Amino acid sequence: MNKKPKVLLGMSGGVDSSVSAVLLLEAGYEVIGAFMKNWSGDVNGPEVKGTDRIGTSFEECGWKTERRDAMRVAAQLGIPFLTFDFETEYRRDVVEYMFREFEAGRTPNPDVMCNRYMKFDLFLKEADKLGCDFIATGHYARTENPLLIEEGAGGSVSRTRILKGIDPNKDQTYFLWAIDKAVLPRVLFPIGHLEKPVVREIAAKHNLEVATKKDSTGICFVGEVDMREFLKARMKEEPGNVVTTDGKVIGKHIGINFYTIGQRHGLDIGGGDPYYVVEKRRETNEVVVGSNFHPALFKKELTASQLNWFKEPQFPIECEARLRHRQPVQKCMVSREGDNQVHVTFSEPQRAVTPGQSIVFYVGDEMIGGGIID
Repeated sequence: MNKKPKVLLGMSGGVDSSVSAVLLLEAGYEVIGAFMKNWSGDVNGPEVKGTDRIGTSFEECGWKTERRDAMRVAAQLGIPFLTFDFETEYRRDVVEYMFREFEAGRTPNPDVMCNRYMKFDLFLKEADKLGCDFIATGHYARTENPLLIEEGAGGSVSRTRILKGIDPNKDQTYFLWAIDKAVLPRVLFPIGHLEKPVVREIAAKHNLEVATKKDSTGICFVGEVDMREFLKARMKEEPGNVVTTDGKVIGKHIGINFYTIGQRHGLDIGGGDPYYVVEKRRETNEVVVGSNFHPALFKKELTASQLNWFKEPQFPIECEARLRHRQPVQKCMVSREGDNQVHVTFSEPQRAVTPGQSIVFYVGDEMIGGGIID
């Protein structure tokens, strides 16, 4: 009957997901567009933890405007459009996670958890209800299909690979390491083989209003907020000293959990050369600062846990890794260090190794997995 494969496309109101819709239609898919409403207001989780923790309102995400833009594109392209309200789950699995990590002195990456729990879990379940064969997003990444056949100890194994996006300035595989590998065969990344200027050209060619729309920034689905003010709405200030690496007190901080390794702005230290956070001392409530090239800001080794592998390595493995989005990949050796933990040694010292952030591993163009820096 030549039935078209059906795909549920996450439409954010931006140019990337809008062009994804165009390309899917041109490729012969039956496309359903869907907007995920994950955030709409204040910073409280599902339950307010007492009157002293009640937060202020953060409306910067402008979800109504984003949804309107996505709806207009869907109407222009003649595809159905749905809205899913995931706000309760987003607050529980992403926002609460973020505050727990900051309160523990780590620096989390909420975008990673948003992908894991929202875009590639709840969204897939909605696709199942609609009888969709695939889900799609506007991420700059690629999957290699048809399935790759590998020879293993148990015989032939089918495996879908996730590859870097072609555009090195936009590659988003760093944020995708934590998703369930079982999902990959059903995921489409329609723009992963394109560079951003080409995506905008396609949008302009099809007269999409979003062709010149600015890219979104900030926290996934929350938007570009003042992170310190966002945290202060839920976290108590505990002032202490800012000290140099040689012990000189040069200022005051509002609480060590409001700072991250490598941070420069927001230290409120005037005059002279700029300082960067190189250490947070919980036992003395001190933020330690040094120059941008101070040895304390560089580490050659780290441990990581909470690992997720798309391909389980044979340890030790020589590969490449990223410690942050857009960082050029760095050569390293990875060895097993107990249950679900690895020890990573880099060829060159790495700047601002930050507990709570992600480390993502690559072999060539393939992203093989990642974990959380301890």
